[in-house]
Amino acid sequence: MPATSDSPTPFADGKILLTVDDRIGIVTFNNPDKRNAMSLEMWEGLGQALVALRDDPDIRVVVLAGAGDRAFVSGADISQFEQSRHNAEASEAYARKSTAQRALLADYPKPTIACIRGFCLGGGLQIAMLTDMRFASEDSQFGIPAARLGIAYGYDGLRNLVSLVGPSQARLLLYTGMRIDAREALRIGLVDRMMGTDELLPATLDIAHTIAGNAPLAIQAAKITIAEVLKDESRRDMAAIRRIGDACMDSDDFREGRRAFMDKRKPAFKGR
Repeated sequence: MPATSDSPTPFADGKILLTVDDRIGIVTFNNPDKRNAMSLEMWEGLGQALVALRDDPDIRVVVLAGAGDRAFVSGADISQFEQSRHNAEASEAYARKSTAQRALLADYPKPTIACIRGFCLGGGLQIAMLTDMRFASEDSQFGIPAARLGIAYGYDGLRNLVSLVGPSQARLLLYTGMRIDAREALRIGLVDRMMGTDELLPATLDIAHTIAGNAPLAIQAAKITIAEVLKDESRRDMAAIRRIGDACMDSDDFREGRRAFMDKRKPAFKGR
């Protein structure tokens, strides 16, 4: 996967890899023999990697990608189902462990991008939908095979799906279990950009570096405000929006941005 300045830090016995490219943290799902299908250990490793990047003040953007050229994440590791999801009680225990990591990604304070090549199915699509942006290669495929496995796709995953593609497209994907290609995913709003296979990673990192070069507090303000806009009006935290707005206006970065504009130079933002 990506050539980076640091050697990978392994989690989940190397099935989750963390690398750093300047101010970009890259989390790689590294289970290519199973098309990067997610085991419980990988869910836990994903959480550990995300926490490490969240708590690193030098990291400004996080990119999620799959190892190899066959999949981003092809879903859950079905070989574990007989042991960990064979009935409702066992499935509930499994869900508790994976839900914590999904919640971490859903409320992540830094910008996140899914860099999708190949299969992005089921739980893999759920991971991608939790990121801020989704970029896909032309050979990507998307789907939710829950109806073919006899399982229910959870509320949070469905809420995100409906918010992206609308209820009718969500029904079509769920009722049929069909797979769609990247062009159709782009058309219905499931992904934000479609790129050539060789272009995908460099373009994703280029966008990530552009974001990393902007003022972190301004990015955080946008992320917080968009999240509040998407909530029901009765649940919106307008005070949080005001707080981050005030923090931006009182920040050293705001003064730096003004000076850089007047000096016709690139600003050097510090995130404070």
